Amino acid sequence: MQEATKGVWAMVLACTFWGLSPLYYKLLEHVPPIEILAHRTLWSVGFFTAILLFQRRISTLYQVVANGRSFLILSFGALMISFNWFIFITSIQVGKAVEASMGYYTFPLVVVLFGAIFFGERLGRAQLLAVALAVVAVVTLTAGLGVAPWIALLIATSFGLYGVVKKRLSIGPVVSVTAEVMLLSPIAIVILWSTHKTGAGAFGATISDSLLLVLSGPITAIPLITFSYATKRVSLATIGLVQYLNPTLQFLVATLIFREAFSFWHAVAFAMIWTALAIYTAAIWGQDRAARRATPSP
Repeated sequence: MQEATKGVWAMVLACTFWGLSPLYYKLLEHVPPIEILAHRTLWSVGFFTAILLFQRRISTLYQVVANGRSFLILSFGALMISFNWFIFITSIQVGKAVEASMGYYTFPLVVVLFGAIFFGERLGRAQLLAVALAVVAVVTLTAGLGVAPWIALLIATSFGLYGVVKKRLSIGPVVSVTAEVMLLSPIAIVILWSTHKTGAGAFGATISDSLLLVLSGPITAIPLITFSYATKRVSLATIGLVQYLNPTLQFLVATLIFREAFSFWHAVAFAMIWTALAIYTAAIWGQDRAARRATPSP
């Protein structure tokens, strides 16, 4: 099997993990989101640390945290990704998985906008049209439902800001995420200590809940590792296209399994966003093909 093919399958595996994750969090809907988040943080620390020890890269982690600039950037990234996780987990528990999928559909367009704002990247006509369509979709949904899709906006914005942070770091995703969850672990320990102090903690109450909470570590780590594997083997255009599998699976789970409401206004807004993504993806694919033609063969 060629390396590019392996990369595509690794990307599919990562997006399938992420796309079907609402099914996992639905099993824990009786556990407060902040408690699930605390467990996800701590079990991820253990899982990622074990990986770095196995790879003999644990010293790299110390070097990153010891660097003042990297420490500040990682701290902000940790806040953004934990906030993103918290909103996503909450969305599943309050019956807003459709809106969460909308947030992850919108994320690529938010990244384009943030690239222009933070890095001075120029937007082409197709990108401007795609971003404008996404904005119109949000305005349409807000006007139709009488309330803004806050979950979608918060998920897209927090994940977009997390992407900005990642762009400023030269370290790999496994090391950076390990550092992020380590920075969050003291807060997670305080949350779980205060929860269990009152006798309300879910861990240890039943075997099923305890096992599910422990699984939050590998469920976080495995797709990130396969995603990292994929990014080294396939083009960004391919990654961008396959990544839509994640919100698509989330959307199908929300509508077909959770039976969440999908109104006329949702249909109009999603149609606009899907059109925007089609325009954006076509432009990216066009740029990728042009770059390949311009690159001389070895």
